[in-house]
Amino acid sequence: MFLTGLAALAVVPTLPTAARDLDGVSLFPLVAGCFVAASLLGGVLGGHWADSAGAQRPLAAGMALAVATLLASAASTSIWQLAAGRFLDGLAGGMVAVAINTAIGQAYPDRLRPRVLALMSACWIVPSLVGPPLAGLVAQWWSWRAVFLGLAALTLLPALAVVAVLRGRSWRAAPAPSGDRPSRPALVIATAVSVGAALGQYGASGWDLRHLLFAAGGLALLVVFAPRLLPPGTWRAARGLPATVLLRGLSSGVFFTLEALVPLMLVTDRDVAPVVTGLAFTGAAVAWAASSWVQGRLLERVPRHRLVVAGALVLAAAVAIAAVGTLPAMPAPLAASAMVVAAIGMGLLAPSLTVLSLSHAPPGRQGCAGSAMQTTQNLGQITVLGVSSALFNACLGSGASDFTGYGAAFGLLLAPCVLATVLAARTRSH
Repeated sequence: MFLTGLAALAVVPTLPTAARDLDGVSLFPLVAGCFVAASLLGGVLGGHWADSAGAQRPLAAGMALAVATLLASAASTSIWQLAAGRFLDGLAGGMVAVAINTAIGQAYPDRLRPRVLALMSACWIVPSLVGPPLAGLVAQWWSWRAVFLGLAALTLLPALAVVAVLRGRSWRAAPAPSGDRPSRPALVIATAVSVGAALGQYGASGWDLRHLLFAAGGLALLVVFAPRLLPPGTWRAARGLPATVLLRGLSSGVFFTLEALVPLMLVTDRDVAPVVTGLAFTGAAVAWAASSWVQGRLLERVPRHRLVVAGALVLAAAVAIAAVGTLPAMPAPLAASAMVVAAIGMGLLAPSLTVLSLSHAPPGRQGCAGSAMQTTQNLGQITVLGVSSALFNACLGSGASDFTGYGAAFGLLLAPCVLATVLAARTRSH
C-alpha cells in the first residue's frame, strides 16, 4: 500500500503537465479514465482470483505489473501512448487494491477491520508528504518523464521482494458453502465493461457526432455488461450490499472528478506551477488519512451509515468550494482547498462503506464483495467524470468561458452527494 500510494500521489499531479506537453489537453479525460477503466478490469479479475487461490497471488502479480506500467508511461511520445501506459497501471492497481481488501476480510475479525483499514490509509501519509511536491519540482525543473522513471527505479526491488516473500503463501478464507459459490465471470464481460468505460471517456472529450457515437457505444456496453459484475439490485439501491456498492460509486465519482478537473483548471487556466498542485494532493492525502484515523479510533462506536451521511455532506461542501473557486476574482488556492475538504469526507465515508460491505458479504464471498466495490467505484468515477466533462465541453461549444464550464461541471457534482446522503440509511448493518 505504501508503494501504491507513492506511485499514485506522484504520478497524478504530473498528468496535466504531461497532457499539455503532448498536445492532448482535450483528451485528458481519456488519460484519467483509462486508469479507472483498467482498474475495473483488474478489480474483477483480482477479486475472483483472490477467492479461488488466496489474496497473495493477485497482489504479487499487480506489483510486478506496476513496474512495467511506469516504464511504458515514461516513454510516451503521444497522448495515446500515455493513455495506454495509464491503462496498464490501472490494471495493476485494481488487482492490488482488491487483493489488500480481500486479505483484510480473510485474515481479520470484524472488530479489527476498521483499524486495519485506518492503518492502510496511514500508509499514504509519508507518500503524501513527499510524493506530490517532489514530483511537482521534478516536473517543473526537469521533466515529467523523470517522475515515471524514478518511480520505476524505486519500485523495482521492493516489487521483486514482495513477489518472493508471498510466493507459495496463502491466507485463504474457508470456502463458501456448496450452492453459494460464485461463478467466475467470463473475461469477455470484464473486458467489455473496461472497453465501454474507455469509449465513454473518449466520447466525453469532444462535442461532435464522432464523439457522441463513441459515447453511445461505450454506454451500450456498460448497460449490457456492467450489471453482471454487480450485486442484484445495485441500480435501485436495494438494502444491504447493493446500496453500499452504489454509494461507493457515487462518492468516488465526486472525489475523482474533483481530483481530475481542479488540477487541470489550475495548470491550464490559472498557470499554477506543478509543485502547487502537488501540494494540494499532499494536503488531500494527509486529510484523508487523518479523517480515516478518526473514524477508526474516535468514532468506531458510531453507526457506519451515519458516518456515510457525514462524509457525503462534507463532499457537498467541497463541491461548493470548487465551484466558487472557478470565479476569476477568487484566489487559486481556494479551488485547490476543495480537494482537501473532499478528502476529509472520503476518509469518513470510504472505510465505513468498506466495513459495511464486508459485514453484508456472505461467508467466503469477501473477494466478490471487494470486487463489486472496486467495480462500482470505477464505474462511478468514469460516469461522473464523463458527464461532468461532457457538460464542460458543451458549455465551451456554446461560447461560454472556461470558468463557466468548470463551474457547471462542479455544480453537477452536488447531485451524487445528495443521493448518497438520502440513500445512506439503506446501507445499515443489522
